Amino acid sequence: MGTRLAAQVPMSDFARHVIVWQRQHGRHDLPWQNTRDPYRIWVSEIMLQQTQVATVIPYYRRFMMRFPDIASLAAAPEDAVLAQWSGLGYYSRARNLHAAVQRIIERHQGIFPQAIDAIVALPGIGPSTAAAIAAFAFGARGTILDGNVKRVLARCFGMEGFPGDKAVEARLWALAQSLLPHADIECYTQALMDMGATLCTRTKPRCAACPVSEMCIARREGRIAQLPGRKPRKALPERTTVMLILRHGDEILLEKRAPKGIWGGLWSFPEVARDTILDDYLRARCGSHARRVMRLAPFTHAFTHFRLTIDALLVDIAKPMASGLGAMWLDLEAARGAALPSPVRRLLDAVA
Repeated sequence: MGTRLAAQVPMSDFARHVIVWQRQHGRHDLPWQNTRDPYRIWVSEIMLQQTQVATVIPYYRRFMMRFPDIASLAAAPEDAVLAQWSGLGYYSRARNLHAAVQRIIERHQGIFPQAIDAIVALPGIGPSTAAAIAAFAFGARGTILDGNVKRVLARCFGMEGFPGDKAVEARLWALAQSLLPHADIECYTQALMDMGATLCTRTKPRCAACPVSEMCIARREGRIAQLPGRKPRKALPERTTVMLILRHGDEILLEKRAPKGIWGGLWSFPEVARDTILDDYLRARCGSHARRVMRLAPFTHAFTHFRLTIDALLVDIAKPMASGLGAMWLDLEAARGAALPSPVRRLLDAVA
């Protein structure tokens, strides 16, 4: 009966056009495609959150070599997972991935759940990501609405306003649900992702190649640059920190950051207040003193919600005490293998 009912529901012109386009011109050879393995699809969808495909591909391949299945990821310590994620950014994704796989072991007998509601209940997975996983892994019918899809729909259907606004987002969800076909859901879902990534880009969209250009309101009315509406601009707050690169011979000191917050769970250099008296700090922290201090060129690292200016001091010290809890002395080669945020890795490369 379900099949007969679906057959009676006409497919929207929008869905029909994008499905035909995807089969002919969409992406078909990405490392996480051509599989029904929900684990591989899940990892790719988490990595692709706020990160471009070209950046994700080498990380995804290394991650799959290290953690090829649910069991191997569940058995790994969080440090090992973060080390594989190092440089990819938004590290809460990796922590959520590790937490979610533990829940899959505990509540789903190690089998990735099929129901969208059960997928959403896993840490780090929202409704759009859950729908994408369910579509690609199980052929389930669900609505996706990531940033790229919002842009496609806002332009094609002339949706005014900033998509991050709750009222606008609600209208986009309703629109996306109304367009959802009853067949070819995997192809349709991939089509929306491909169009947003390769055709309907923020700047210089390739409208001539777009399968729905004839129905696109933004194109017809010359409002491509205005849609979707921009986020109200606010000046990013500025923060500063001082990092100490404490070095003894060919070893440097790394400290594990708190589980939550910036770079949560990663390894970093000690941070101190700008007015810290270095000799006092070294005596208390390392039972040592500075032999040589060199100030490195400051640089700025941009986060989503603020900009961080990092001043770094390279401090060569006399023989230190053994590292305490949550800290370790490592040679430079071993340090490179630790789970480091990008700015710390940049500093490490500068002193190597």
